[in-house]
Order: sequence, then C-alpha cells, then structure tokens
Amino acid sequence: MVLTRCSNGTGRAASRERCAARVLRGAFAFAFLLWFGTAIAIAPETVRDLAGDDGDARDKAIATLVASGDPRALPLLEAWRNGNARRDASGRVLLVDGDATVDASTGAAVAPAPPDLDELTLTNRVRRELDSAINALRLSSPDVGVRLAAAKALSGEADGVALPAIKAALVKETDSGIRASLMLTSASIELATGDKDTRLAAVRTLAESDHEATRTLLQGLLTKQGDKFVEPDDGIRAEAAKSLRVVESRLARGDVVARVFSGLSLGSVLLLAALGLAITYGLMGVINMAHGELMMIGAYATYIVQGVFRTYAPGAFDFYLVVAVPVAFVVSGVVGMALERTVIRHLYGRPLETLLATWGLSLILIQAVRTVFGAQNVQVENPSWMAGGVEVMTGIVLPWSRIVIALFAGAVVLAIWLVLTRTRLGLFVRSVTQNRSMAGALGVPTARVDMLAFGLGSGLAGLAGCALSQIGNVGPDLGQSYIVDSFMVVVLGGVGQLAGTVTAALGLGIVNKFLEAWSGAVLAKIAVLVFIILFIQKRPQGLFAFKGRTVEA
Repeated sequence: MVLTRCSNGTGRAASRERCAARVLRGAFAFAFLLWFGTAIAIAPETVRDLAGDDGDARDKAIATLVASGDPRALPLLEAWRNGNARRDASGRVLLVDGDATVDASTGAAVAPAPPDLDELTLTNRVRRELDSAINALRLSSPDVGVRLAAAKALSGEADGVALPAIKAALVKETDSGIRASLMLTSASIELATGDKDTRLAAVRTLAESDHEATRTLLQGLLTKQGDKFVEPDDGIRAEAAKSLRVVESRLARGDVVARVFSGLSLGSVLLLAALGLAITYGLMGVINMAHGELMMIGAYATYIVQGVFRTYAPGAFDFYLVVAVPVAFVVSGVVGMALERTVIRHLYGRPLETLLATWGLSLILIQAVRTVFGAQNVQVENPSWMAGGVEVMTGIVLPWSRIVIALFAGAVVLAIWLVLTRTRLGLFVRSVTQNRSMAGALGVPTARVDMLAFGLGSGLAGLAGCALSQIGNVGPDLGQSYIVDSFMVVVLGGVGQLAGTVTAALGLGIVNKFLEAWSGAVLAKIAVLVFIILFIQKRPQGLFAFKGRTVEA
C-alpha cells in the first residue's frame, strides 16, 4: 500500500524523500510485527503478573519464563527491558516499537494502536531482575560470544531465578572458559540460597575450579567478623578449607606456568636482540653501541613493508611478514656493512674509540629516522593469524604473538648455527676469530670477512627489530631499551659462544620474571645486574669460555 502511494507521487525530490521515509517506516513496522508475531505467545497470566505491582508475583513470572527455556521468552523480556511495554485502558499489555504494536500475550498485531497508552515503570530492582533473566536465557544462544558475555554478566548479578538456566547450560556447554564461569556462578548462588547439603555440594564443586575468584569466595567462608566466623557451620568451613587448599595448589601451578612462559617469551626477545652482538662483539670484539639502532631500522623496514601491503595488496596483508623478515635483514645488514666499511674498519683493536664512534653513529641514525618518520611512535599491526592466544587454564592465555616470536627465535638460532658451522663464511669467520694473522697468511680475505660478519650481525639485529615490532610500538628510541640487556646476555653467556648466548638469554628472562613477582620490575633488573657483575668477577669468561680475537688482544 505504501509502495502504491509512493508510485503516484509527483516525482519531485521532496516527494521522493517522503515516500522513501514511508517505505522505511513501513518495512520496519512489518519486520517488528513479523518478529513479535512469530516469537511471542506467552500465557496471559504470566504477562499480567510481569506487568503487575506485586513484586512476588512478578518475580515468579520471571522465574517461570527463565525455567521454561521457551525461546519466545527472550524477545519478550528484551522488549520489556528496553522500555517498550505499555498498558491500555482495559489493562491489556502491549509492546510498542515505532509504528508497530503487538499484544504481549498473543503476539497478534494491534492496529490501529489504542490511544493514551500508559508506560510501565521500570525500577532499578526490576531492571536488575530482567538483566539477570535475559542473560540466563542467552546462555542457550548458538553464538559463543553471546554465551560468554552472558556468563560474565551473570557472574556479577545472578540470583536464584537464573540458577535453573545456568544448570541447564552447564550440561550442554563445551567451552571451558564459559563452563568455569558458570560453575563459579552456580556455586555462589547455591552458597547464598541453598540448604546445608546443597551448600556442601557447592563447596566441593568449587574445588574443581581454577578461577581466581574461587579462592576469594572460599576465603570469604573462612573469615571472621569479630569473634564469629562468617560461615557458622563447622562442616561447611572444613569442606571449604579442603577445597581452598586444592584451588590454591592449582592456581600456584598455573602461576608458575604463566611466569615460565613469560620468562621464555622475554628470553626469546633478548635472544634475538643479543644474537647480532654475539657476532659483532663476541666474535669480532667490536663494542657496537649502534646495535640497538640497527634493530630500530629493522622495525621501520617492517613498518614500510606493512604500508606497502596495505596500499597495494590489502588482500594479502596477512602475509606481509613473509616479505618483511628478509627485507629487515637485508636493510639492516647493508647499513651495518656500510658502517663497518666507512668507520669501524679503522678502529679495530681500539675498543674505547670504537665505543665512542658507534655511540655517535647511533645518535645520527636516531636523528635520521626522526627526520624521515617523525618523532612519534608508529604502529605495526599483527597479522590475523597472530591474534588471540591459547588458554591453558582459566585466566592464563599464551598469546600467539609471543609464541610465534619464540619459535622464530629458535629458527634464527638454528640458521646461525648452520651458517657458522656448515658454510664457507662460517669457517672463515671462525678462523679469523681464532687467529687473524694465520688466517690471512693462508689466504683468507680477512677484510671482506670482517665486513660480511658485521653485516650478518647487523642483519640479525634487523630480525630482532622485525620481531619487536609485533609486540609493541615502533619509535626512534626502540633500540635503546634493549642494548644494555643485550650486552649483559653476551657477557654472561661467554664471548663468542652461541650456546652461551641462548642459555643466558632464556635464563635471564625466566629469572627476571620470577624476581619481578617478589620485588617489582625495577628491583628485579637491579638484582640481575648485580648478579652479573659478581658472576663476571669470579668467572670473567662467562658461562662458556672461548679463545677469540678479544682474548688475544
């Protein structure tokens, strides 16, 4: 009908706009009528009690709708919660949305809408009850996200009305996170409203939980207010103490797992940052204070590759890291070889001059990047396959980004070991490191080996920058956060020792994370530094001794 009237218009722009508006209103009204007409057919007495002023009758009506599990109850309660409920002069309850009006009991369309409809008042108490009932009914949704959101909402607002729906959802739920949340909510409700046997069963059920809130709930049963326990029943307190010991043991194991993973994650980052120094400092004896800036260059190279993919190949964006990794390696490696050919080559055997020169080079590189990219940090986006994580326990998630970086660090270590032990370049590097003059006498191009070895170490710094771009923002000062830690890893592991670098990086990462739990991040770093100083005093060669150019010098 609306379409027919629109087709008879004058054709003017204003007329067309009015016709379009009528069509949209008609479409929305038709959809509303169709939805409510097919979704709602609730017992009239239930609707009457729901709209009445008797609080007990209303609570019973809500409980009836939740316990029924009827899919028509959810749209009814949602419409009620959204303020769409009205009452006409005869006491009939109607649901109104724009131009559409339906009978709340039968779902039948009411046209035309009666005049002088009274809006049903929603108090805060009624809103809370409706929210709890709606979330309880949403637990049967096929969408995991909807169920998870409902379970989280119920953990803070659920009451006895939602318990039947929670129990029914627990039987069918397959997601471990949702089950843990519902189990805790169910036990909390039963502890507050059940008889002794029900409460004992709830306490025993809580022993199966690995949720942090479970410990708080059980501890609350064992606390005192003045001279009396919060929980007066001795049997329930004894069972709560047993469950608390089990839960605390499980949480302690989970905490250890989380800290070990965090330590390995930090260690893998330190390992990537220190691998390049293991070559430039450990094998060549060059104190390269610009190593952090070479990491920064690798990170910015990754940022540029990301921008190119986003502009020219958005459909292949998830694969930009496949290109960014070799680009970061090559760019940082070329910059490193240029630095070695122009500056560092003339300073071999003079460590103080090398330190000052590379520090000056680091300042030049930082200012150059600020001039080109600006002083503000830039963001490098993770590919979609690095989003999210693996939940090993409730509340303990291992991020995919950290897992990928740890695997990447292992792959880089394996590649460097193969290069140093199975290639001609590696043979030349080891020969020049152990006895430079003898290697030169045997025809090894020592100057070229120096350049390639420095380029290899610089390229590894670029790979570290590529990895760091995936776990934080990229800025001109990126490398300065890791240069000191990288030197500590190389010195502690042993000059020129790849195995020592791996051991020191992973060990420092794990130790640092456990110390942070006891003393905080700052004191933990100070404690690690003091330990390394004392260790080097007793064992200057580090964990693994190696005779190289620095020793001969």
